[in-house]
Amino acid sequence: MGIHSVSEVNRFIKTLLDRETILHHIMVRGELSNFKQYPSGHCYFALKDAGGVIKCVMFRSRAQTLRFQPVNGLKVVASGTISVYERDGVYQLYVDSLQPEGTGDLALAFEQLKARLTDEGLFDVSKKKSLPRFPKKIGVVTSLAGAVLRDIYRVSKRRWPSVRLILYPVQVQGEGSAAQIAHAIQFFNQKALVDVLIAGRGGGSMEDLWSFNEEIVVRAIASSKIPVISAVGHETDFTLADFAADVRAATPSQAAELAVPDRQELRRFTEGLIRRLQTQAGKGLEKRRLYLEALWQRPVMKDPQNLLSSRRQRLDQACEKLTRIVSDQLMQRRHRLELSLKKLDMLNPAHVLQRGYAAVEKNGVLLTSAQQTAAGDRLMLTFQDGTRVVEVVDENEAEKKVRRRR
Repeated sequence: MGIHSVSEVNRFIKTLLDRETILHHIMVRGELSNFKQYPSGHCYFALKDAGGVIKCVMFRSRAQTLRFQPVNGLKVVASGTISVYERDGVYQLYVDSLQPEGTGDLALAFEQLKARLTDEGLFDVSKKKSLPRFPKKIGVVTSLAGAVLRDIYRVSKRRWPSVRLILYPVQVQGEGSAAQIAHAIQFFNQKALVDVLIAGRGGGSMEDLWSFNEEIVVRAIASSKIPVISAVGHETDFTLADFAADVRAATPSQAAELAVPDRQELRRFTEGLIRRLQTQAGKGLEKRRLYLEALWQRPVMKDPQNLLSSRRQRLDQACEKLTRIVSDQLMQRRHRLELSLKKLDMLNPAHVLQRGYAAVEKNGVLLTSAQQTAAGDRLMLTFQDGTRVVEVVDENEAEKKVRRRR
């Protein structure tokens, strides 16, 4: 039998497995477990079900084609080749492709990216910009070929002939298309050439429309300072660009309808306004005419003198009443004035002097007491009919003089 090395045994088993064609391009269903992607880009994980586990590896060249983000617990179908990793002596599935079970990888990638960008607030309604009412220039980001550009041109020119369309031709599907679309949107924002942007393409499969689901395009639309109308596919088609745009159009033709006003509709609206103004003006004039006619029918307008006579009589009565009131008030004030004069006259010091009294002043000051005088003072006596100046003498001296005279 001989003795074999570990390497020989592992190599022998690997050879046996490699010869089994059934293990080539085999599809295995299971639940993702222990998924890890290294900086090298290689992915290592396991597939498991209720009865077992198989190790798996997906090298960078294959992993970079993944549209969705593998997460633990996700049920998938892996396609690849089963072989032995000789160094560890374990067999594993070398995965070429990985698909979510029950749904396509694009659908899952769509939902995963949509959820992540929604959490970031990229699709918030509060961030949506209003479209300009009368745009002068419209930027179009689409393919130079195809019916999309023709539809947008035809509809916009029919509705608003003065509008200018500026095309930035891009590839709308395939490798590199997402980068071109994002760059076109950024170009219009940097140059500020237009008032509104239309970005879109015709209908197709989800794979065909995928460029408008790429994160680089979605972020370019969301960050655009110019209002963006998305026009991707048909009415039933939805892309993440629709959620990021300020307005979603079901078709490119509808995008043109949303972008510019309809001159025929505006003409009809203007004509309607003119008719309404004329009607309202006519009603207003008729109302005022009837009002004036009603005024002319009033008696005062037929005989104005009658109104003046009545007013004149009322004025005469008012004047008479006013004269009477003023006269009564003057009479009352005259009685009060006479009474006040009588009271004032009674307080007149001249009446006191008529009764034999005299007013005594010393140096212009009226005296009320003998204590205010002294011998030798010159006093002025005021009588009712004149004044006299006297000199104050000592009482004893005065008596002596009187005795001497006797």
